[in-house]
Amino acid sequence: MYKKIFSGVQPSGNLHLGNYLGAIKNFVTLQNEPKTDCVFCVVDLHAITVKHDPAKLKNNIRETTATFIACGIDPKKSIIFNQSSVSAHSEGAWILSCVSRMGWLNRMTQFKEKAGKDKEKASIGLYSYPILMAADILLYDATHVPVGNDQKQHLELCRDIAQKFNNDFKAPDFLKVPEPLIQKQFSRIMSLKDGLKKMSKSDPSDLSRINLTDDKDEIINKIKKAKTDPLKMPEIEDTLEKRPEVENLLGIYSSLLNQDLDKSKKEFKGKNFSEFKDRLSDLLIEKILPISKEIKRLLNDKKHLDNILLEGSVKAETISSKKIAKIKELMGF
Repeated sequence: MYKKIFSGVQPSGNLHLGNYLGAIKNFVTLQNEPKTDCVFCVVDLHAITVKHDPAKLKNNIRETTATFIACGIDPKKSIIFNQSSVSAHSEGAWILSCVSRMGWLNRMTQFKEKAGKDKEKASIGLYSYPILMAADILLYDATHVPVGNDQKQHLELCRDIAQKFNNDFKAPDFLKVPEPLIQKQFSRIMSLKDGLKKMSKSDPSDLSRINLTDDKDEIINKIKKAKTDPLKMPEIEDTLEKRPEVENLLGIYSSLLNQDLDKSKKEFKGKNFSEFKDRLSDLLIEKILPISKEIKRLLNDKKHLDNILLEGSVKAETISSKKIAKIKELMGF
């Protein structure tokens, strides 16, 4: 079966291990599957739904692009571009917002979480950005979209929008209704300081995450200080429901090795945490340090990164402009 993959990452800066294991590592796997075309977007229009620093945004766009490439996404195999360079995304978002319904958006739980108690002061963009996300996906006839649990609701909205557009304008199957690709294991990497909180760049403590630009000493220090508990390493049959920090560290280890959690439990059965942490640090250094070095190398050649984005935007524009033209024709423009 032929698959067309679309996914985007916000250029919020400081991408970390959670972004890598939960998304980007999977992008590389998808890119190398037969009969699969991939479009990976630096979704900079999504990044301005909250207050931002324009100078930092430009740097973050390049850093996210460098991270894609350093992790193994090949611009010769996949399209890599930044969203704001392709006008069809903004145009498509407006058109689809006229098809969408307020009730649909009012059900989006992520807006409520991000806007907090003072939602009246949140931007319209933060409220309506799931429609822009739908445009991102539908413009490229994506058949599958890699999503985490926090984005499943938005993909359902995208499917609803596609189906309503097709029905409203009597164009069966014109907008492809995408299927979710949900990573079954290790899709959600948690904080090194609190196993109940998702690893996040917004956490005030840098010790809560492994940044993809961390050096060897930083990785060792963070794993050494990572929270565990006073119990011994778990047996294979042990449930980890009440040991979230241990489950998280074992999950990180297992994901880096592409192995089952039970195999990792068996490997460290009867051993102490210091031995496990030493092995985890060594593994992170082996897997993450080359990415860190390559990101830094790529960031020293801004022109090269800008050229990759330019070439990607030309390819993306070619595809999306044809789709927008057909959408406008169907709508009577």
